Amino acid sequence: MRGLATILTCLLLLLPVGAMAQGFSALARVLPEESRLSDDGSGVQLELGLSQGVPFRVFTLSDPRRVVLDFQEVDWTGLDAATFLQAAPVSNVRFGGYVPGWSRLVLELAEPMQVRSAAMEIDRETSAATLKLALAQTNAEAFAVAAGAPYDPRLDLSAPAQIEGPMPRDTDAPLVVMLDPGHGGLDPGAEAEGGIAEKDLMLAFAYDLGERLVRSGAFEVLLTREGDYFVSLERRIAMAHQQGADIFISLHADSVTEGMAHGTVIYTLSKAASDVASAKLAERHDRADLLAGSDLSEADDVVTDVLLDLARQETHPRSKALAQSVIEALMEQGGPVNRRPLRSAGFSVLKSADIPSVLIELGFMSSPRDLELLTDPAWQARTAQSILNGLLAWREADVARRALVRQ
Repeated sequence: MRGLATILTCLLLLLPVGAMAQGFSALARVLPEESRLSDDGSGVQLELGLSQGVPFRVFTLSDPRRVVLDFQEVDWTGLDAATFLQAAPVSNVRFGGYVPGWSRLVLELAEPMQVRSAAMEIDRETSAATLKLALAQTNAEAFAVAAGAPYDPRLDLSAPAQIEGPMPRDTDAPLVVMLDPGHGGLDPGAEAEGGIAEKDLMLAFAYDLGERLVRSGAFEVLLTREGDYFVSLERRIAMAHQQGADIFISLHADSVTEGMAHGTVIYTLSKAASDVASAKLAERHDRADLLAGSDLSEADDVVTDVLLDLARQETHPRSKALAQSVIEALMEQGGPVNRRPLRSAGFSVLKSADIPSVLIELGFMSSPRDLELLTDPAWQARTAQSILNGLLAWREADVARRALVRQ
């Protein structure tokens, strides 16, 4: 399977000369009326109509079982997932931006299947293209053996850079804040009527908040994503380490299907999740990214686990203090905040051992009141200013606490 994906990628990077003469751009539009996903009884057939041919690759992934197609690059406007999906062995389909310049189509499988054939046919007259993919049944063992993404430096994380010891930082120097607008690309997050998506609201809010942080002079700002594309949870944490972030803030606006939740909630990593996170991180091979200034790639699991726990003993109280400070600032502004505004959970983006991290659930899109506020520019501005005020108060208190610890 990996060999097939690599061959397909290489072949399709060399588009036909006739097609090149038509003047391809990097962007293809999906043709919904010429796209279908069907089950003929012997397997699944995918036909994807495109306005022009583009390079692509196909591979499978486990846990859960998926078939993944990456394209350079597709505009999915007009393709309706419910209408498109007409194959029982495929339980769900998702599509959207992946990383800048690339798009992704994911088929979530209800049973193990393998790629039997994959080809893109390009009309030399019109440059229009049809991707045809055939999936056949297989067993779980064969699927697991074949699953895995081929490495592509344009799509995957680069190898960890050589880590140097932390540079001395002036206590008055701006702190580096990594803002993490939740979701993106093929992962829209929560959605509401009128085409309102969590991913868009959070990106816009992150830009507003980031500008306020920079203008304060107390912070430098980085974003885990700067547009509508997908960023894996692992990559978000790795970016914070690689860029030397002092604070990590993930921004969300969730939706609940049962009950009624509303108001802002701030999460820190729970104690139980912290213990599990240390164990899971200790299993990883790219340990150079686990602690800033410390390369743990030569350390065994026990040593790594101990060092991560020691780092969290300092970081966890700082994260909780950060959450408390921001909530107090939001309450001063008038909220609204949730009745239980401070909570802990095992969210992946909170598992960095040495960077104070919080996840801010600005509101719940399932609440009519919250949705109205989340889309109100005046409320967005007041909330962003309150978060800045909370960060400034936390920074001042954090400097004082750390000075006392050193004494």
